[in-house]
Amino acid sequence: MLFHLSFEADDPKRVAEVLAEIWGGTALPFPPVGIGSWMAFHGADNGTMIEVYPRGTTLTETGDDAVGVMGEPRRHNGVHFAMSTDLPLDRVLAIAAREGWSAKHCRRGGKFGVIEVWIDGCQMIEVLTPQMQREYLDCVTVANWTQMLAAGAPQPLAA
Repeated sequence: MLFHLSFEADDPKRVAEVLAEIWGGTALPFPPVGIGSWMAFHGADNGTMIEVYPRGTTLTETGDDAVGVMGEPRRHNGVHFAMSTDLPLDRVLAIAAREGWSAKHCRRGGKFGVIEVWIDGCQMIEVLTPQMQREYLDCVTVANWTQMLAAGAPQPLAA
């Protein structure tokens, strides 16, 4: 199980509040990393959370705990994640529209659906409704992935 992850946003408080809304959870400040950091707790209160740092925050190793240090902000990165929701597709799309975020329903490899959401126009997340979660869990297994690789892995799309 993945317990938590972190990423950067222009307005961490707002983003954490929206992610908590999608999860049916709670957004709270997260001061250990730095001023302005927030986290969204999953509504099941099972320890699952998403930490949202101010854009430009980097985690740095120290003799004690890792600390958040402000660096050069960048808009795009290689980080993304998929999160579950109990909300229907139309509600997630409405939340994204309210926030001014691009969002669309996609099929990954024709196998399972995701709602691709672009936070701040640069940070992709995937939100999976209950039906999409079932499709994902049926598809993404070690056996299925091994079979796909043996058949010839799909090539990346050109940019």
